[in-house]
Amino acid sequence: MRIRIGYEIVYDFPQPTPMIMILGAHPTRVADLIEPDTLKTDPAVTITPYSDGFGNLCSRLVAPAGRVRLFGNGIVSDSGNADPVVPSAPQHAVEYLPSDTLVYLLGSRYCETDRLSEIAWSLFGNGPLGWARVQAICDYVHNHITFGYQFARPTKTAWEAFNEGNGVCRDYAHLAIAFCRCMNIPARYCTGYLGDIGVPPVDAPMDFAGWFEAYLGGQWYPFDARNNTPRIGRVLIGQGRDAADVPITHTFGPNTLVSFKVVTDEIV
Repeated sequence: MRIRIGYEIVYDFPQPTPMIMILGAHPTRVADLIEPDTLKTDPAVTITPYSDGFGNLCSRLVAPAGRVRLFGNGIVSDSGNADPVVPSAPQHAVEYLPSDTLVYLLGSRYCETDRLSEIAWSLFGNGPLGWARVQAICDYVHNHITFGYQFARPTKTAWEAFNEGNGVCRDYAHLAIAFCRCMNIPARYCTGYLGDIGVPPVDAPMDFAGWFEAYLGGQWYPFDARNNTPRIGRVLIGQGRDAADVPITHTFGPNTLVSFKVVTDEIV
């Protein structure tokens, strides 16, 4: 299967403004790129790539004053397989977890494990371990949160999503991540492309998607509390402790977002 991916983001800047971006396909998907989704700008500026502490491919630049367009388009080869479902995947005792997974047990900017720990243990403490526990968390979050773009705000945390009972895909992911961490299961936030492949199309503008991965049975597996069903065609862009670690764009100064477009379609 081939999937076309791309984006166009337009800003107005009142003054020259530094930016960092995580917009390209994740290094784990670079080998699958038939056409690279290289970041370009209009007007053209110098772009400096770097890798952050989580292994994401990032870019930095200084946007000039005025209107600036960021864009990129690529084609990625995909297996066409749905997300794996491995009910036998076990949960690891904390003392046997690899050291590099331990950071994903800790609270973070949007995932307040301290506030949610008692709730998590009351909801999931008497249930099964491993895959079944993560799925129980996804089931709960999927049913607890009502989806709606009108509920989105950049400061919303897992604790607030739990109490308000609404949000967008990143809020589903943050709450599920926080619950997993409270139950001693490493969980990390993922952002990327997820088109309407294999499901009825949604009558809404395409956007980047947020989901999470849980560490079970010696590897990371994707879970999606918002859709709560295996999906086809995920293309990872970035991963970290939560959305604060993987901003699509981060601007170091005032600006106005003029337009935002995302494309992810199967090429037939």
